[in-house]
Amino acid sequence: MTGALTPTLHQPDELLLGFARALRAAGVPVTQDRTQAFLEATALVGLDDQRSTYWAGRATLCSGPDDLDRYDQVFTAWFLPGERPVARQPQQDRSVQQAALDTGGTGEGAALDDSVLNAMASEAEVLRHRDIADLPAREKARLAALFQTLHPRPPRRSAQRRTPWHRGEVDAQRTLRRMLQRMGEPGEIAWRRRSTRPRRVVLLLDVSGSMSAYADALLRLAHRFSHPGPGVDGRSVEVFTIGTRLTRVTRAMRLRDPEPAIVAAGETVPDWSGGTRLGETLRIFMDRWGQRGLARGAVVVVFSDGWERGDAELLGEQMRRLRRVAHRVVWVNPHVGKDGYLPVQQGIVAALPHVDELVAGHSLATFADLVEVVAHA
Repeated sequence: MTGALTPTLHQPDELLLGFARALRAAGVPVTQDRTQAFLEATALVGLDDQRSTYWAGRATLCSGPDDLDRYDQVFTAWFLPGERPVARQPQQDRSVQQAALDTGGTGEGAALDDSVLNAMASEAEVLRHRDIADLPAREKARLAALFQTLHPRPPRRSAQRRTPWHRGEVDAQRTLRRMLQRMGEPGEIAWRRRSTRPRRVVLLLDVSGSMSAYADALLRLAHRFSHPGPGVDGRSVEVFTIGTRLTRVTRAMRLRDPEPAIVAAGETVPDWSGGTRLGETLRIFMDRWGQRGLARGAVVVVFSDGWERGDAELLGEQMRRLRRVAHRVVWVNPHVGKDGYLPVQQGIVAALPHVDELVAGHSLATFADLVEVVAHA
């Protein structure tokens, strides 16, 4: 039985990561390592038929016999939408395992239609552009898996140390050493340039009542910044929540798995869905962290809709202080870009003169744009 599981227009990782996320939600202990092994296994066996994908996932994502029944049910629901999950029997052989891939348990081995796969890929693309606040719980769970497709890159800054390069300034010492190795004969000129280091990124997440619909997504985005992927350093990222109080959640975001990280952050933050005192919390941030150097030379990203219940003049004053020490200040507003929106809230009006960029932040697609803005800051 061969049914293509590869979307023709989109990368298959979104589909596979969503399946791993659905398994975890069903109670299967799927870890990041197992998910990575699943992706590598499917890359090796290929996504050209259902049987290979089924066994690749079963071998890498299941840790014991108790997981097999749930694995079959989730696989059928995820890759064969609308079909009846096949119940496992205590004495189940390979032929019954094959039934998990058949349509409706009839044993006919009908292949998964390409149009269904294209539709699933199209749905994922539509989901990326939808407003997170309008999503039901089931679609938010699917969207959580798509956060793995974001690959933040820290902005770079020049360092004092110089490294060899193919152009730049002449490296006199290295050039001389080459000449000595040639007994004084002229040789190729060595060049060098200043090396670069990751620039610190500071994320300030508004978790007040007006931003509660986006709070979970913002924490997932902060976790992606803290864990950008292999070969990319996320230790230069600092994360705070702002509302009525300022709370540092960097340690929670250091946890590798996003679910425990979000739970740990939730246990740390005392003012979920509370009021909004951006000016006061920014003042505390600047007094405790900004002036001590955490924000100095950093890219500071503020996630807020700008509904300030405190003193707007205080917010403007603190934003002015922040702008003086930061490399760039980016304000992310979930309402920017929506039809009819105007930045007339007193918080936004006070902050805008001290903001380098005002960008949208209501969907996964806008988060992907933000990743690029930060990378090139």
